[in-house]
Amino acid sequence: MGLTRQYLRYAPAALFGLVASARGNAALVGLRGERGRCVAVPACEHVFVWDTRKGEKVLILKGLKQEVSCLCPSPDGLHLAVGYEDGSIRIFSLLSGEANVTFNGHKAAVTALQYDHLGGRLVSGSKDTDVIVWDVINESGLYRLRGHKDAVTQVLFLKEKNLLVTSGKDTLVKWWDLDTQHCFKTLVGHRTEVWGMALISEEKRLITGSADSELRVWDITYIQEVKDPDEPESKKSKGSSPGAEENTEEDETLELDECPEERLVKCSKVGSIMREGRDRVVTLATDRTGKILACHGTDSVLEVFSVLSEEEVQKKLEKKMKKARKKAKQNSEEEPERSVELSLQEEIQRVTNIRASSKIKSFDLILSPKGELKIVLLLQNNIIESYNLNPSAQVPQAVRVSKITIGGHRSDVRTLAFSSDNIAVLSAAAESVKIWNRSTLQCIRTMDCEYALCSLFVPGDRQVIIGTKTGKLQLYDLASGSLMETLDGHDGAVWSIALSPDQRGFVTGGADKCVKFWEFELVKDESSVQKRLSMKHVRILQLDEDVLCVRYSPNQKLLAVSLLDCTVKIFYVDTLKFFLSLYGHKLPVLCMDISYDGTLIATGSADRNVKIWGLDFGDCHRSLFAHDDSVMYLQFVAKSHLFFTAGKDGKIKQWDADKFEHIQTLEGHHQEVWCLALSPNGDYVVSASHDKSLRLWERTREPLVLEEEREMQREAEYEESVAKEEQPVVAGETQGETGLAGKKTIETIKAAERIMEAIELYREEMAKLKEHKAICKAAGKEVPFPVNPILRAYGNITPSAYVLEVFKKVKSSELEESLLVLPFSYVPDLLRLFNEYIHLGSEVELLCRALLFLLKIHFGQITSNHMLVTVIENLKKTTISRVSEARDVLGFNMAGLQYLKREIEAKDEVSFFADATDRFEEKRRKRKKKEKEKMVLAVL
Repeated sequence: MGLTRQYLRYAPAALFGLVASARGNAALVGLRGERGRCVAVPACEHVFVWDTRKGEKVLILKGLKQEVSCLCPSPDGLHLAVGYEDGSIRIFSLLSGEANVTFNGHKAAVTALQYDHLGGRLVSGSKDTDVIVWDVINESGLYRLRGHKDAVTQVLFLKEKNLLVTSGKDTLVKWWDLDTQHCFKTLVGHRTEVWGMALISEEKRLITGSADSELRVWDITYIQEVKDPDEPESKKSKGSSPGAEENTEEDETLELDECPEERLVKCSKVGSIMREGRDRVVTLATDRTGKILACHGTDSVLEVFSVLSEEEVQKKLEKKMKKARKKAKQNSEEEPERSVELSLQEEIQRVTNIRASSKIKSFDLILSPKGELKIVLLLQNNIIESYNLNPSAQVPQAVRVSKITIGGHRSDVRTLAFSSDNIAVLSAAAESVKIWNRSTLQCIRTMDCEYALCSLFVPGDRQVIIGTKTGKLQLYDLASGSLMETLDGHDGAVWSIALSPDQRGFVTGGADKCVKFWEFELVKDESSVQKRLSMKHVRILQLDEDVLCVRYSPNQKLLAVSLLDCTVKIFYVDTLKFFLSLYGHKLPVLCMDISYDGTLIATGSADRNVKIWGLDFGDCHRSLFAHDDSVMYLQFVAKSHLFFTAGKDGKIKQWDADKFEHIQTLEGHHQEVWCLALSPNGDYVVSASHDKSLRLWERTREPLVLEEEREMQREAEYEESVAKEEQPVVAGETQGETGLAGKKTIETIKAAERIMEAIELYREEMAKLKEHKAICKAAGKEVPFPVNPILRAYGNITPSAYVLEVFKKVKSSELEESLLVLPFSYVPDLLRLFNEYIHLGSEVELLCRALLFLLKIHFGQITSNHMLVTVIENLKKTTISRVSEARDVLGFNMAGLQYLKREIEAKDEVSFFADATDRFEEKRRKRKKKEKEKMVLAVL
């Protein structure tokens, strides 16, 4: 066997340059007991929690691979539910920062998440059109609700009733009864997609936002509240004002179920609130109290409305009545008999418009007990802004209190460079140049620039040069962070810049079909005695096509120039005479690099291929299909024939130019990778992407074996194919409105395999025990029984106890799906073991759940099997008795806790749990008031 070449693995080291991703939503969270100060935002696959006052990152909730698509904090503020692009949901603890629970049920990105008011249930909506209700406490899925024909956009629990409202891109708003798990009403009053919903006025009103400038307002009446069917329904508002539109023919409601059920609701349109924005609603939400309503479209304006409470409405009505009576008296008319009504615009009043510095992608708001409104905005250009607003002021004005920007660029980074000492990293975008410390990942310099396309560190690492889209060359001093000089380099964009190996100058290539040679020189500065660095144009090479990339050979004898005609031309540097033409690419070569010894040149093209050429004769050694989209950047590792490529497919790949092999794929970016840079020592790679993130990759000491890498790739592909397979069908279940919450994943298959292995071991051990007893009987004496090593590792437990241990280790959220893929041949043994466990009283709740699910899915086979009749009879007796015992214990404990609560409250005159916080706040306010009074008296 020949020697195999050893490679070292590059591993992800850090993600930086990102404040927040615009893909998900922002959510205000309570850290250290303070609400409204910290905001959780998606950051690619992670969630960052920022302190808006200090502008610091206080917590990172680390994800796996998939991008975050949705966030929802729990009502108690201790947990954060995070939805991902692959349909999974993870619940993080905000105290420890760890993921406690994982739910897998959706096949596509999670688009909406909502907790119920107690935080015990979580509902999720997805692009796969399904709505799933999860039990957070039991860590399991309850049921799946099918009905929407397009992506679900919003989900809302109704506090008082066990009802759920969902909206979708299919123009429908659906009402679900969670007791019977069916849709009993569908609102069809929208002509376009319903992008957002909000409940106001103590859940008696529903507001929906669509693709137009209307916010439609619907009155909700619960059927059991209507006492006299003959009595006309009293409406607070008729929508009779000029801005409010009456209910038209197309705004009708369709009741899908006319049965006289208690929880059926009557939902009728009462009018519309007109937004100032003409485009679609992106986010529509209220604060927790429901007093403030806010929405925004695809622009940079957030519109804030105030919703009057019942008392305020009554006061306004009384005022109106007084005015009407006064007017009637003045006109010496009789008092009007008809009652005065408030218009919809008077009930839902516009407070103000907040104009952000860029397009808004998401927002969250919280109303403090003092009446101050805190609003946090997540903007498209990698910024988080927070505003304070007093809605009760005479002229409400929003004041921006903080802006988190330092952590990243406003637009995509188009060029990267490493300093010669491997410490500093340069990144440049359309508006600024930033210098980062590679070890701490802190931004140490920010300088304004024009649209940057290429860059380099000047030898000595004290200055940097930027090539711009307008054709300028900008020279910056890093110590002062100032622009030293600007030269008009090219008539078009400067696409490429390359430092000469002798470090005395550099070469640039531009869209004006020129290659220009520049030298560094020291010139006298008028304002200073000292000389400063400058750039001098010395030579020019005119070509027939736009220049896309230029590179020097390490000995500075040759210059490679990539042209728009899909060729790469090689010239002699000293005479600028033509030497070679490399042709073969079908589309222009966007990037290239020459190896350290000058023998190889690798070219990456928009045709998705990388070609490796010899520089001596210009022969093509090999053409490699590198990426699924254009190859954007290519660079050799120092002192080796290994090179990295970056593609528009979001991947970074490492290749061996001698063996023409793909070594490793660095996956992490979620969108196009524009550029990368390798450190001079080859230990670090930094990359920039359209997802606004910069990623640092570090060379580890871990050897990388190609065969193992291929095996891991095949396993990953198999796991992906398992997730895409059709879900197993449950016998007797039709594909109706409801279904199982979970889905088949590689984890559920592995869990089922572990259960099967445990039952196999149990069968073998039982057979061995039988044989052992027979041998002992024949021998007439006790023979030592060999203990299975697995059972010994678990502390010499019995085989049946081992099966229970394995069963307990199956994740609660994966239990049903694991049992669903379990073959029926294992079920009889499992039922017998369940009988034994329940009889002993261990894990009654878990076993009953599994037992009932097995009976449901294998009902036909179990009832037709005569061998299982006695087992089922025994199970019936033991289960009923044990469950009754468990309920009695639970009831006793609940009664005991309630008694203790009453005793403590009576003794200390304090209220427990919910009331305690309110009373504490009230006491604090009174104490402050007293202190102020004392101070005033002291001054007097």
